[in-house]
Order: sequence, then structure tokens, then C-alpha cells
Amino acid sequence: MPGYDAPAQEADPVKILIAGGFGVGKTTLIETVSEIEPLRTEERLTSAGVGVDDLDGIESKAVTTVAMDFGRITLTDARVVLYLFGTPGQERFWFMWDDLLNGALGAIVLVDTRRLDRSFPAVDFFENRGVPFLVAANCFHGEQPYTAQEIRAALHLRDPNTPIHLLDARSRDDARGALLSLLDMLIAKAGVAATD
Repeated sequence: MPGYDAPAQEADPVKILIAGGFGVGKTTLIETVSEIEPLRTEERLTSAGVGVDDLDGIESKAVTTVAMDFGRITLTDARVVLYLFGTPGQERFWFMWDDLLNGALGAIVLVDTRRLDRSFPAVDFFENRGVPFLVAANCFHGEQPYTAQEIRAALHLRDPNTPIHLLDARSRDDARGALLSLLDMLIAKAGVAATD
């Protein structure tokens, strides 16, 4: 049957947000792991953004997400299909985050340790709403000068058990590993809630 995707049709749907500040690699992560052609709402950066968009440290960035990214990955063994919604990173588009969060079970907060101060609002967003999340530190150029413990301390995470992953958003295995870790965390939290 044309258009029929049996594994995705038979799996339980789970909505996950891929969030973070401007230029941390959210679109790249979704493109890397999605089994379908991802939906992107990117626009070219123009001179109108000068003084508004902080390109310090990411001067070569030419496009940005203005609404959301969307991708899908089916985890056949777990009988789950993850619907991935990437948030826009620029502050002027953050008003959409609450709408994108509707129905989401958890999130990956992607951070860039070269610009870690721009990660605090994304972490605060999920902490303030009580949404389970893990932090994924994107290793740009395949390098990460900080340990997970150093990143945890710098972010001042409220929950000392919030997982920290070091990954390269261009690596399918890394991205899939972070998603599986988030799924394991969500299953564990659901198990605890069921026994309460």
C-alpha cells in the first residue's frame, strides 16, 4: 500500500522536544536521526537581524529556524515512534515553546559549551514546567573541552540526577543514544509514578 509505514503505524507515539538556544545544533540533530525527510522552517539570516541575533561564536551561521523542525524515528524494539519537534532558538521566537510543548513527554536540551550562558533560558524553561529532560552538550568539531560534571556544575541544574550527554549532533549513533536515554528516563519516571 503506497504511503503505508507499517513499523510507525504499529508503534506507540511519543512527542519529544529538541530545544536549546540559537545555533546549538537542533536542526542538525533532527536531520541526522530522522527516518523521514525532516520538515524545516529555516530562513536566511539577513541584515535585519544585526543587533538582534547574537552571532558571537557562530559567525558562519547563515540560516535559522523560525517556527520549528520536525522529524520522526521509529524504535521498533521498543515499539515506540518518537516525533521530534525542534524549537526555534532565537529569543524572539520563544513564545512558541509552550505551544510546541503541548503533549510532549520530555525534551533534549542541546547546549553549546562555547556559549553556555545562552543555555540557561532553555534549562529554566523545562525546570520551571517540571518536564523531564536531559542535557546534551554538542561537541562542535568533534571536541568537548568539558566533562559532564563540569557542564552540570556550570548549568546549576536543580535536579542533580538530570542526565548530561556529550554528543556530536552530526552522529546518528550519538543522537539515537541520547533519545534512547531520554526514553529510558521517561519509562523509569512512569514506573515510579505508577507505584505512588
